[in-house]
Amino acid sequence: MGILDFLGGNVIEAVKDIADEFITTDEERLQYQIEKEKLRLKEKQIEANLLEKVHETNIAEAKTGNLFIAGWRPFIGWTGGIALFYHFVLAPFLHSFFNAFGVDFTLPTLDMGLLIQLILTMLGMAGLRTFEKYKGIQHRH
Repeated sequence: MGILDFLGGNVIEAVKDIADEFITTDEERLQYQIEKEKLRLKEKQIEANLLEKVHETNIAEAKTGNLFIAGWRPFIGWTGGIALFYHFVLAPFLHSFFNAFGVDFTLPTLDMGLLIQLILTMLGMAGLRTFEKYKGIQHRH
């Protein structure tokens, strides 16, 4: 699925549905295939340009010394780490501790689906940062 799919539908499929009604000859079918391939390539180029702009924005954010701009990713990472620690270590320990003394206490629960999704996204970004370091693209964080 490409970026254009996410933004509002697959352009190529929309054109295909319309074109199928009007194509009658082999020459038209060949021309349609050529145009369809051009659209697919254009879609890929737009997607690549968009990803390049996102990458440029990330680099600009990382270069700034402002903690509120460059520090938001580490903040989300630490928050996710603390939430995982709470969910898998602290909460079970506290639950056992309270039960051992006969205290009926309900601990807050976390939406682990969203938390895991956030953490996996951040780990993907960390993987990209590792790739940047490997390629010698180093910035002050």
